[in-house]
Amino acid sequence: MRQSMQEMVHAAQDEICAALAELDGSGPFRVDTWTRPEGGGGRSCVLQNGRIFEKAGVNVSVVHGTLTPEAAKAMGGGQHLTDPKDLSFFATGVSLVLHPHHPMVPTVHANYRYFERGSEGAPAAWWFGGGADLTPSYLFDEDVAHFHQVHKEACDRHDPAFYPTFKDWADRYFYIPHRQETRGVGGIFFDNLCDRDPQKLFAFVKDCAQSFLPAYLPLVQRRQSMAFGPEHKAWQQQRRGRYVEFNLVYDRGTTFGLRTAGRIESILMSLPATASWTYCAPEPEAGSDEARLLLATRTPQAWA
Repeated sequence: MRQSMQEMVHAAQDEICAALAELDGSGPFRVDTWTRPEGGGGRSCVLQNGRIFEKAGVNVSVVHGTLTPEAAKAMGGGQHLTDPKDLSFFATGVSLVLHPHHPMVPTVHANYRYFERGSEGAPAAWWFGGGADLTPSYLFDEDVAHFHQVHKEACDRHDPAFYPTFKDWADRYFYIPHRQETRGVGGIFFDNLCDRDPQKLFAFVKDCAQSFLPAYLPLVQRRQSMAFGPEHKAWQQQRRGRYVEFNLVYDRGTTFGLRTAGRIESILMSLPATASWTYCAPEPEAGSDEARLLLATRTPQAWA
C-alpha cells in the first residue's frame, strides 16, 4: 500500500500540474525536491503570479520516522493501536491549494493521504484521509453544485453512503468557530478511514483524486473573463483572511506538518500571497452578492 499510494500521489501531482500549467499559460511550475532529515521527503510544485493563478501549489510528501507524543496525538489514528507507545510512522499524500487572481474564480483545496503507525509490512494501524473543498468569494450556485456533483458521483461509485457522510463532515471540519462561519461552501472530507478492505479504500481515494480536475476546471473557464472592480478584489482579500485564519489555527494538516519537522515552505504553501483584515469590517448590505456568500458559509446547504 505504501508503494501504491506513492505512485498514485505522484501521478496525480503530475497530471494536475500539467493541466493547470496549460490552462494558466504563463509557464511551468517551479519544482522543488526536498528531503527531511528525520526520514523521507517530497516534491513541491508552485506557480506564482501566473495569468490566472496568483499562487497555485501542488505538493507530494513521503515521510517516515518517529513521532513525538504531541505529534502522535495530532496525527490521529491512535484508537486503532494495540501499542500506543509505538511512535514510528509513515505518511504520504498529495495536497493542493489554488488561489486565483480573479475574485469570481473560487479558491480550491484538495488532499488525499495515507498513514501508518508501526513497522512496515505489519503496521499496528493504517488509515486514509482527504477530501476537496471550494472557497469562493462570490457565490454561483451552479458552480458549487457542479463541484459537489462530481465528488458525489465519485463517492457513489464506491458507497452511496460516502457522499452525505463526507459532505456533512466537511461542513463540520472547515468551520471557523470564532467567526461562526465555514471556510467556504464545502465538498467532502474524511479521516481515519479504515473500516473495510484497504484496496477498496485505495480505489476510492484514487477516484476522488482523479475527480479534482473535472470538478474544478470548468469553474475557472466559466468565470475567468467576467468583469470585476476594486470592490470585488477588496472582498476577495477579506475572504482570503478567513482562509488564513482556518489554516493557521484549526487545520490538522498544518498542525501535523509543523509538529513533525516538515518543510515550512511546503506546509505554508496553502496560504495566499495576499490577504487583508479590516478592523471592525461592516457586515455586507443585505441582499448583496457578498451577503449571499456569507449566508452560505453560515447555513450549510445541500448542493448535490
